[in-house]
Amino acid sequence: MNHVYAHRALFCAFALVPVTSANAEGFIDDSKLKLQLRNVYFNENFRDEHGLSARAARTTKSERTEWAQGFLLDYQSGFTPGTLGFGVDALGLYGVKLDSGRGRSGTGLMPVHDDGQAADEFASAGATAKARFAKTTVKYGTLLPKTPVLIYNDARLLPQTYQGTQVSSTDIDNLTVTGGHLDRFKLRDSTNSVPIVPDGYSGEKSGDFNYAGAEYKWGKNLRLSYFYGELENFYRQNFAGIQHDLPLAGGVLTSDLRYFNSVDSGSAYAGKIDNDMFSGQLSYVIAGHTVGGGYQTLRGDAGLPYISGATVYSFSNAGIGKFIEEDEKTWMLNYGYNFAAVGVPGLTFSTRYLSGNDGKSATTVKEWERDTELAYVVQAGTFKGLGVRMRNYVYRSEFSRGRDSNRLYLTYDIALW
Repeated sequence: MNHVYAHRALFCAFALVPVTSANAEGFIDDSKLKLQLRNVYFNENFRDEHGLSARAARTTKSERTEWAQGFLLDYQSGFTPGTLGFGVDALGLYGVKLDSGRGRSGTGLMPVHDDGQAADEFASAGATAKARFAKTTVKYGTLLPKTPVLIYNDARLLPQTYQGTQVSSTDIDNLTVTGGHLDRFKLRDSTNSVPIVPDGYSGEKSGDFNYAGAEYKWGKNLRLSYFYGELENFYRQNFAGIQHDLPLAGGVLTSDLRYFNSVDSGSAYAGKIDNDMFSGQLSYVIAGHTVGGGYQTLRGDAGLPYISGATVYSFSNAGIGKFIEEDEKTWMLNYGYNFAAVGVPGLTFSTRYLSGNDGKSATTVKEWERDTELAYVVQAGTFKGLGVRMRNYVYRSEFSRGRDSNRLYLTYDIALW
């Protein structure tokens, strides 16, 4: 991608702002413009060659290593005065390759050309029109959905984005209602807006995605949620969740139960789906420590379906594996520590272990993963808000290649106004 296209894309995202915001009280006064800088180093080494022939093992990549710089310019306007207020948001995304190679590309940081080389740069832009009545907001354009049935992926250099309409309302106390219709999306390492498909699907069909649901806070300690999502002619999905906080012995015990029911819909372009996923987790927080454990089981035909490239709302959505294959059973342990408890605010540590068994894919699924993270955010001074995050992932499986991955993230938010 050439420099001209990248720069034009960023310009177009913000061309609407000065035109529509002139002399609009509230529109300007409540507007925000933020620049986030992201520097990401990604290294992944493949350790096992399960399922590969001797020839394939010699020709397949043994590692993926890239380094890139990202820029996220996020504008959010206020609303014009009156019973019905109007506004506009804009998002500009720009990524620059710092280091890569034909034999090391494919990390998800940068687009990859047909010859295997990563692009030198890429850019994307989007605008969102919005209207507000009382405590109900309608948005049309570029969206970053975050619901149990669809969560946009933001685990690399730039986020995945969607196109469509979303309505959210908090008119009733303690109740948040959300619904939407999406028809296109961009992957996190792409500038192409494409029709929506489920993850793992390689056919030519696609469908629009519709979703609706509600979250309710019952008192201070109980949260209930229900969501429905459907990718037309692929699958329908129901989700129900309950979270509860229990003060206990100077700490807080949180229980989190989740249930997904997924079935194929319409023409069932991705095949038969009839799946239930049950999962639960307990975590106890005291004096900076967080200790937890959980269990997840899938039953029925096929694994848990989800939108291509999206984040899965499950306890098993780990750094590498997802642990959501057909009939898979997974247990999880996790530990975290917030060093604010000993006078070092901003410094956190976490680690978790997952083990999945009895799943079905091309072969019997057995996999495990260990994830570790150390993070720090500067709390004051010139570089307040500067974040450093180091992640290490170790993944082993009997049905796919094992991986060791190290990732370093540097982030810095600058409030321009």
